[in-house]
Amino acid sequence: MLSPDMNQALSKIETIALRKKHVSDVCTLFFKSDPLKIIRAAGQYMYDEAGHKYLDCMNNVAHVGHCHPAVVKAATDQNALLSTNSRFLHDNLSLLAHKLTSVFPEPLKVGIFCNSGSEANDLALRLARRFTQRHDAIVLDNAYHGHLVSLIPLSPYKFKRPGGEGPSDWVHVVPNPDTYRGKYQADVLGLERATDLYVDEVRKAFDDAEKKGRKVGIFYAESLQSCAGQIIHPPGYLRRAFEIARQRGALCVADEVQTGYGRTGTHMWAFEMQGARPDIVTIGKSMGNGHPVSALITTREIADCLAPVEYFNTCGGNPVSCAVALAVLDVCQKENFQQNAAVVGNFMLKELQVLKQKYSCIGDVRGMGLFIGIEMVYPGKKPATDLAAQLQAALRYKRILISVDGYDDNVVKIKPPMCFSIENAKTLLQHMNVELAKIEGHTLQAKL
Repeated sequence: MLSPDMNQALSKIETIALRKKHVSDVCTLFFKSDPLKIIRAAGQYMYDEAGHKYLDCMNNVAHVGHCHPAVVKAATDQNALLSTNSRFLHDNLSLLAHKLTSVFPEPLKVGIFCNSGSEANDLALRLARRFTQRHDAIVLDNAYHGHLVSLIPLSPYKFKRPGGEGPSDWVHVVPNPDTYRGKYQADVLGLERATDLYVDEVRKAFDDAEKKGRKVGIFYAESLQSCAGQIIHPPGYLRRAFEIARQRGALCVADEVQTGYGRTGTHMWAFEMQGARPDIVTIGKSMGNGHPVSALITTREIADCLAPVEYFNTCGGNPVSCAVALAVLDVCQKENFQQNAAVVGNFMLKELQVLKQKYSCIGDVRGMGLFIGIEMVYPGKKPATDLAAQLQAALRYKRILISVDGYDDNVVKIKPPMCFSIENAKTLLQHMNVELAKIEGHTLQAKL
C-alpha cells in the first residue's frame, strides 16, 4: 500500500459530484455503485486515492504494462520537441509504418494511421466500399467494431441490446462460431460438424443477400471475439469464412483491436493462428499502451483506391503518437511478451480447468494466451449473469480487477497487461477459488 495522495485536486466524493454534474450518465464507469478512483498505475498494478494496490487482470489497453518507462520516455521526449499534424514530413511516421508492416505477412505492407479502433474500422468500411463498389457488409453475431454511426450497425453487441436501433438492411448477420452455447454446439454435434455448419452460415448469408439484390463488399470479423464473451473461433473457421467472402467478391477485415500484439501467445496477430488471409487489418488499444493511436494495414492497391480523394486525419500519425507506438513495438519484442502470454496463459487455462471440475457454475473455460473467458452458467447452460457479477464484485474487494462481458453478461474476462506473471496468476486463482466456493455455497443454500 502506498501513502494516500494528499495533493489531489478533489476528494473522491467531490470527483463523483462534479462528474455527475457535468458528464453524461451514458459515459459509464466500472463498479458504478462504488466506482474506483484510480490515480496512478505501474506494470500490472493500479492504485486508488487511498494508496491501495489492485492487481489488474482486465486492462488489455495497457498492453506492455501501465506507465512502462520506455513508453513514457518516448512520449515525453517527443512531446517536448514537436507535436503537430501528420501532413508535415517526420521520421516517426515513416519509421512506424516500416516497423509495423514488417510484422505483417505479404501483401499487407501499407499502413494508414488513426486515433482509435473505431476510426480504423470506419476507414476499413470506406475503403471496402470504394474498392468493391459494393455497399453491404456481413458481420458475426454479437460483434463489436466501434461506436461511430457507421459502426453501430456492424455491431450486434450494441444494436441488439435494450435501446439499440436494431439491424440495418445493409448489414447481414451470421451466427458467431460459439461452440459452447451458440447455435451449433460441439458437445452435441462434435467440433468438426459444428465448424462446418458455422462456415455454411457464411455461404448462406451471401446467397440470401444476392437473392435480395444486395451486393456485399466487406466481411468483418474480430479475429477472436472479446465483447461477445471471449469467443475462440474453432480451428480453420476464419480461414474458410474469408475464402468464401473473397470468392464472392468481398474484402475481408480482421479486427485485431483487442487481440493483436502477441496476446494469444502463439502469433503476433490472432488471425494468423487461424491460417486466415485478410485484406485489411485494423489495430488499436494495445498499439499505444493507453495513448490514442490506431492503424489500418492493407495492400497498396486497396490503400490507394480512395484517390484522387485524400485521407487526412489531423492527429492520426502525429509525431508523439508514432513515438509511443514505436516504443510499444520495441518493448513487446525486447521483453518477449508474446512468450510470456503463452506460458502464463497456458498455466491459467490448466488451473481454471481444475476449478471448472470443482464448481458447477463454471460451464466453460476457453482462451489463448492472455485472452481468457470463464462462462458462468446454471444447469442447462442457462447464463448465470448474477453469479458472474458476484464474482467480479467479490474480487474487487480483494483488490483484484476482472471484467464481465458477453451478450448475457455471464462471461468473466481475463485480459491483463502482458507483464502479468505466474505469481499474479496464482494470486488470482487462489482468490477465485475462495470466492467461487462462497458463491456456490450461497446458491445451494438458497435452493434448500
